[in-house]
Amino acid sequence: MTHGARPAVNPILTGTRAARVRGHPTGRRRLMAAAIAGILGPVAFTAAWITAAFRQGGLSFAMPQISGLAASDARDPWLMISGFVLLGGCAIGFGAELGVALGGSRRAGPGPVLIQLAGALTIAAGLLRRDHMLLTTGPESWHNHAHDIVSALVYVLLVAAPLLLARRFSSDQRWRGLAAPLVASSAASAAVLVAFYSAPHDSWDATLQRIAVSLPLAAIVAVAVRLLVVADPADPASPGDANAGRHAHPG
Repeated sequence: MTHGARPAVNPILTGTRAARVRGHPTGRRRLMAAAIAGILGPVAFTAAWITAAFRQGGLSFAMPQISGLAASDARDPWLMISGFVLLGGCAIGFGAELGVALGGSRRAGPGPVLIQLAGALTIAAGLLRRDHMLLTTGPESWHNHAHDIVSALVYVLLVAAPLLLARRFSSDQRWRGLAAPLVASSAASAAVLVAFYSAPHDSWDATLQRIAVSLPLAAIVAVAVRLLVVADPADPASPGDANAGRHAHPG
């Protein structure tokens, strides 16, 4: 080695290209797994409440709310509890990898974090079961009250997360097509929730609740499908960074 020559630098050790080393092939597998989780969770949860609602003998399919299907007096409550837990776990994993694919917490915005928080609270809502399948008057347990509070927080997060993602996507050419549908989904879900809470114990309650929950879950599925198409795990900073090349040094 001649005098004054710089020693070779291993980019893996220095971390200067850690994102690319991580992204191929391990990052690709992680991204695919997270995107599949973003699809699997909502699909499994929806299948769980549809199946459970049909299995309540002598009761109309439209009568029980989703939470009631996990109550102790419901038939096969484990089916709905499993749906809650699976949806929550998948949302946590999906939100984490979505944030990475969008360039990290500062560039991704709070949307992916809200998805993770909604996932954690969804698991709590499933484990904090209601006392009865159908809403009844009379004393209620602490976990019944806790379930109602946690569920309300989940509703808020499911409305807010797509709105924040839409704001992030609006400035990103590869994600921009989802911005308007996400806003429409949140607006529709919020309107249905207002109707749901304004007329409690009405015969339409269960139907309104199911619509209000299904709309943001469909939005999450759309984002997960898009993630498989547009995100490049070889460079997590690249999605949405339209100005990245403008500040790069030539050569």
